[in-house]
Amino acid sequence: MGFTVAQGLMLLLLIASTMAVSKANRDCKFGNQPFRHPHHPNNTQTSNRIIVGDSYHWNFGFNYTNWAIKHGPFYLNDTLVFKYDPPSPNTFPHSVYLLPNFRSFTKCNLRKATMVGNVTQGGGEGFDFELKRPRQRYYFACGERNGFHCVNGTMKFFVKPIFR
Repeated sequence: MGFTVAQGLMLLLLIASTMAVSKANRDCKFGNQPFRHPHHPNNTQTSNRIIVGDSYHWNFGFNYTNWAIKHGPFYLNDTLVFKYDPPSPNTFPHSVYLLPNFRSFTKCNLRKATMVGNVTQGGGEGFDFELKRPRQRYYFACGERNGFHCVNGTMKFFVKPIFR
């Protein structure tokens, strides 16, 4: 059984693909932790206070899943600060719920969720939520209007703190 042209092309394709993947991953650290630029917002050796949504705070229309991806990884004992306007005739009320699992998170099912911040707690300096359990996923969502802000897909995110 000889070496065919098709087999040679497949071998060449396999080698080229392997080289492309290794070149694309050259900036990654060992393991599954992403490369961290020294000026990344969560690149410190101590616990951090992280304002959810940065200057946008906890508001409708901002994509918090993308925010969490850009600000990760999150570490054990980091504190998430939720800030949002208290209810008024000019603003939509917001709250923060901790959902029990991924299924509830994807469906925005608040029946077994725990409210960690009511509509008034986000005013002023906001309120703190400390990430105390390592490797546990924390699923957050806005629960107002029967979860509409969550269902819309933007006012929800999850984090999985790791050891520093």
